[in-house]
Amino acid sequence: MAFLLDTNTLIQAKNDYYAFSLCPGFWNWLASANAAGTVLSIEPVLQEIRDGSDDLTVWANARPPSFFVPVDAAAASQLSRVVQWVQQADFREDAKRDFLAKADPVLIAYALAHGCTLATHEVHIEGEKRKVKIPTVCRALGVNFVRTFQMLTSEGVRFVVEPTP
Repeated sequence: MAFLLDTNTLIQAKNDYYAFSLCPGFWNWLASANAAGTVLSIEPVLQEIRDGSDDLTVWANARPPSFFVPVDAAAASQLSRVVQWVQQADFREDAKRDFLAKADPVLIAYALAHGCTLATHEVHIEGEKRKVKIPTVCRALGVNFVRTFQMLTSEGVRFVVEPTP
């Protein structure tokens, strides 16, 4: 089973608890997990990262093609299922438009097509109408999802403190 990374798993890590200078082990683990076929993302996530221009953009641009994979025909065929569910769900129209304009529906479609577990920082909130969240759609469509820390725990990842040189 592979973990499929949402944009926010990388942006939040970079901005907060796994900053490149603070926890290089996180970024090294992502690279080695990708090489082992355990972690990946999709090109639309890379495009969202490229909307910024910082250390994360540099890091993402340096990843091999196996990290941010293209959206294939199998994923594209599932996209209409995701879009249809969102359009029929009880969310505000602006929330639907915002969600559908991002990489999120494509990410869910890829997870559906390939049996990936989607890793995100978003949390399902029962009755939420102002924002369509990945876990809400995943729950409705039967896609497995976890938060970043659950992914790391399930993979047995440990980051060890080293003294700063």
